[in-house]
Amino acid sequence: MIGVVDYQVGNTGNVRRAFERLGEQVRLLCSPEELAGDVSLAVLPGVGAFGPASDRLAASGWREALRSWVRSGRPLLGICLGMQLLCEKGLEDGEHEGLGLIPGTVLPLAASKIPHMGWNTVEWTGRRPSFTPSAPDGSFFYFVHSFALPEGEFTTGRTTLEGSIFSSMVLKGSVAGFQFHPERSGPEGVALLGETVRFLRKEGAPR
Repeated sequence: MIGVVDYQVGNTGNVRRAFERLGEQVRLLCSPEELAGDVSLAVLPGVGAFGPASDRLAASGWREALRSWVRSGRPLLGICLGMQLLCEKGLEDGEHEGLGLIPGTVLPLAASKIPHMGWNTVEWTGRRPSFTPSAPDGSFFYFVHSFALPEGEFTTGRTTLEGSIFSSMVLKGSVAGFQFHPERSGPEGVALLGETVRFLRKEGAPR
């Protein structure tokens, strides 16, 4: 069972439908207590600004619940703003605390046209995992964002915008994130989503 965190800041409908197209069972999780039971992977979506989303995670109890979930070795996937929230902090409208699961600070994009909205390519780094056969180097995915995480130790996919490079995919153990929207990126995006789910479940399996 995939549990999609519904903290009132995410595009849960599109994400849920993408997983259902993959034949997955999906449940919207309205409270941290629902993480228990048969949920094998948690998904943190998100649309909007880092600050209000961070506040919402803290006020609803999701911040500590997701940290505890990952500490126990369970898999977590962040999408768009959800990926940004995996990081240590974000600087959108002030400095705000993230989940601290991926090192780094989410910064404004260095580009003349903001937001970065539309299709762009992803270049896999030397840390590219082996689970992405459906998405060759230079594949196009759909982006909508004004802030991003710079390339760092856990960057597995990077994207260039007006000469500036940012992380478009990160992976650290059983935690992964997409800056782009795989659920809005056509068949290739949905296939990558399925491959990522299978990989994270394996990484998060009890040892």
